[in-house]
Amino acid sequence: MFLNQYEDLPVDAISYLTGECNYGGRVTDSHDRRVIIGILENYYNHDIVNDDNYKFSDSGDYYAPKDGEYDSYLEFIKGLPILSKPEVFNMHSNADITKDQKETNLLFDSILLTEGTGGGGGGGDKDDILYEVAEGVITKLPKDFDTEAALRKYPTEYKQSMNTVLVQEMGRFNVLTECVRTSLINLQKAIKGLVVMSQELEDVSAAVVNGKIPGLWMGKSYPSLKPLGSYVNDLVMRLNFLQEWSDKGVPSFFWLSGFYFTQAFITGVKQNYARKYTIPIDTLSFDYEVMQEDQDYSKPPDDGAYVNGLFVDGARWSREKGVLAESTPKVLFDTMPMIWMKPMKKVDIPERPFYWCPVYKTSERRGTLSTTGHSTNFVIDMRIASDKPEMHWVLRGLALLCQLDD
Repeated sequence: MFLNQYEDLPVDAISYLTGECNYGGRVTDSHDRRVIIGILENYYNHDIVNDDNYKFSDSGDYYAPKDGEYDSYLEFIKGLPILSKPEVFNMHSNADITKDQKETNLLFDSILLTEGTGGGGGGGDKDDILYEVAEGVITKLPKDFDTEAALRKYPTEYKQSMNTVLVQEMGRFNVLTECVRTSLINLQKAIKGLVVMSQELEDVSAAVVNGKIPGLWMGKSYPSLKPLGSYVNDLVMRLNFLQEWSDKGVPSFFWLSGFYFTQAFITGVKQNYARKYTIPIDTLSFDYEVMQEDQDYSKPPDDGAYVNGLFVDGARWSREKGVLAESTPKVLFDTMPMIWMKPMKKVDIPERPFYWCPVYKTSERRGTLSTTGHSTNFVIDMRIASDKPEMHWVLRGLALLCQLDD
């Protein structure tokens, strides 16, 4: 491109060429492309050409050096901070804490990999501990769901898709709990010498000793980055959530994080609305209203669903203003209040300042496409009220998480 041939700098064209074609063409995730465009906006703009004092960050440490000799550029580079602050990437200072935590966890995981997995004598105490841990997990797990009884109590109905969601969720969790229970029972037998300690059981044993989720379980499980103890407690809470639903009927609000396949619930909410008002489901979307914490949620809304259980990563929710706000220093996550998911026609969704906030199952924020066409980690984009430009939160890395890592 010959920029000198233009009277005005074609910023939009340059940003599109770089962010969407050159780099963005190699990026398949639309959220990642949005981040690329947001980063480029800080550098591809009219101010950098017209304002000699334009700064790339609030501190003023980062800016384009003035024209000069080769040595002047070297001196400018030497004057930059040795340790880059999160503001270089327009992120909050809390990002430093998150980075340090991840580096520490990576270090400890690497140390654990250097340990031997067993062998030799003197393993009696370790085996006893392993047996007790396995017994504790088995004891915590409730019996498998009776899906046939649930199907009789909650038959497939045209205007109540939640019945199907419940029965299908029970079936998915039955597969997981059966895997967990069977592997631990076989592990106990192997410790007693009743069965051969296979490589599969050896891997389960090593993971349990290190407080990690065994890979065998993760093959049947929902995504999770929790340590073993927290994972088991989380699993039991999910099972209790479904059991209470089965015993007492459709709840007035739903624990969104408690679903194995969250997209099935979201589709069910939309399907109920479409069938109630005889509207094609592909013309519908959601509007999202973050509710006040002191409201009564003993009754479900006429349309849509109340959901809770989400965490804000990269910002916080201002209870006073009812919008997204900057994170409190040293507070990495904030609990999101109840959200009302309101199905409506796409053309009827009211216009207001908002941020398209992605919802992920874990803080890893990446997954793979399953056979259903859905990501194993990404759930949905929510329109969350904001009084700041969307790109501000994009560069903050703001997202909603269904669960934390602890």
